[in-house]
Amino acid sequence: MQLTDEQKASVTQWVQAGRSLADVQRSLLEEFEISMTYMDVRFLVDDLDIAVVEDEPEAGEDAVDAETENAEAELVDEGGDGSVFVDVDAIMRPGALVSGTVKFSDGVSLGWQLSAAGQLGLIPGDDPEYRPSPEDVQSFQAQLEDVLRKKGF
Repeated sequence: MQLTDEQKASVTQWVQAGRSLADVQRSLLEEFEISMTYMDVRFLVDDLDIAVVEDEPEAGEDAVDAETENAEAELVDEGGDGSVFVDVDAIMRPGALVSGTVKFSDGVSLGWQLSAAGQLGLIPGDDPEYRPSPEDVQSFQAQLEDVLRKKGF
């Protein structure tokens, strides 16, 4: 798909303003009625040689730390209550409708996923016997609902 010079300038402006690739994807659809996949937007930004401001997680343990920090920063802006932090993956886990990570008040981070059948599940971490407190589960579910609503799910 070819973009006009005006559309390319808008994409450049959005990225330089700090918008995430997902935000650019939504803006293209809302403002120009151009539907692109996340990967297409990523390639477009690369083709336009625009430096993306958002932090991309690196491989390994640093990726988990970066994801957690990004999730915490995002949820402070989205009204998180300061004890449980929820993040949505940019690329969903195979077989999941939507997936992400959650950091509970005790510092333990787990993955989560929502199946196409609507079943929410936590993905066991280092300690397969770990169970979050009932209060943390309730906070997780409430924040997840808010985050998903804000992200258009």
